[in-house]
Amino acid sequence: MELKIIQSAKNTGERFADKGNLSFTDETGQDLVMKLDPEKKYQTFMGFGGAFTEAAAYTLAQIPEEERAKIIDSYFNQETGLGYSLGRTHIHSCDFALENYTYVEENDVELKTFSIEREQKYVLPLIKDAMKARGEELTILSSPWSPPAWMKTNNEMNNGGKLKSEFNDTWALYYTKYIKAMESEGIPIWGITVQNEPEATQVWDSCRYTAEEERDFVKNHLGPVMEQEGLGDKEIIIWDHNRDIAYERAKTILSDSEAAKYIWGTGLHWYVSEEFENLSKIHEDFPDKHLIFTEGCIEGGVQLGAWHTGERYARNIMGDINNWLEGWIDWNIVLNEQGGPNHVGNYCDAPVIVDTKTGEVHYNSSFYYIGHFSKYIKPNAVRIGHELNHESLKAVSFKNEDGSIVAVVMNDADTTESFTLSVGGKTAKAELPDHSITTFLIES
Repeated sequence: MELKIIQSAKNTGERFADKGNLSFTDETGQDLVMKLDPEKKYQTFMGFGGAFTEAAAYTLAQIPEEERAKIIDSYFNQETGLGYSLGRTHIHSCDFALENYTYVEENDVELKTFSIEREQKYVLPLIKDAMKARGEELTILSSPWSPPAWMKTNNEMNNGGKLKSEFNDTWALYYTKYIKAMESEGIPIWGITVQNEPEATQVWDSCRYTAEEERDFVKNHLGPVMEQEGLGDKEIIIWDHNRDIAYERAKTILSDSEAAKYIWGTGLHWYVSEEFENLSKIHEDFPDKHLIFTEGCIEGGVQLGAWHTGERYARNIMGDINNWLEGWIDWNIVLNEQGGPNHVGNYCDAPVIVDTKTGEVHYNSSFYYIGHFSKYIKPNAVRIGHELNHESLKAVSFKNEDGSIVAVVMNDADTTESFTLSVGGKTAKAELPDHSITTFLIES
């Protein structure tokens, strides 16, 4: 068995540094920190990815083609990049679009004018180039932020409001038209969420559903319409919002067998709450349903060079994965120097920031922290058991389809920690610098 160590640390300047190979020994001291149990198996993991927003695609269109290609490669290339295999799109506008827009003309109840032509300028070329960089299709999840204004109780796309009941079937059909339009462009859509953040009235594109309204919309409209349109094989995901009330929400919807038969699982965001145990509660009550992380970012604008941002990513990824999460999708893959564009000024950070004025490209700590998982934990890897005897370290462990074992360990404390890893009765020792993340790759 060979143990390869890859490390990124705040104060050493090392990023994805190859720390060489360690040999396992038969020593078993008292200082054992982490013991892997490959025989103990949990969920199969789909992969990692990020969102193809109009803001990200537009930002990438502002820089030379060569730089743009490099960034796309750094995310999607399976050999040299982060190996992203998942993606998310917004069904017409979201806050990270250049403005409010839809795919139909005003009051077109029959959706005769439906067209995704707008996406051909920025978004579709980005997705196609990402697929090219990966060398295969991506698993893409699509989410609406708001129905067109004329379908809503508040007559605008922003500031919440609800879908008018007379447009339930029209709106359900809209999703199917989007899926078919994307697929006619050569971009397969794996699934849809019912509504981005249905519990929030946002100053940007938003629409509210109670748990009962979401359940009934899926049961009586979205599910049946998807089947009628020949899209019964597409996955439907509920909630698509924060962990704090995810369990209550999922329970109300998934307890209804007529709604649940259409639903793949529950989508989670990381804002507001780090109650990771709520994912396990959903899994325990509905073990045949799935859990996917659909959005998270650092709010409040760009934080170039910040290290705590990467640690927040890792803490959340580990917390969710250790509670049955099966896939992880970041928010904007790229933003500009301001943390936009965003049509209501809701600026955020992203793992890659492009200064469109100077052309400079910044890779934030979050890029490296995500990569410590996504470069090594491959699609279809299975989470395995581990015991971690340490107060401040956090970890996840997986076995890939090729038999390799991956353990990712974060030390977010201010002190260097000695670390002993054990698997199959063999042990190896390593140093974990303060504020570091380390991937241990065991190849048999």
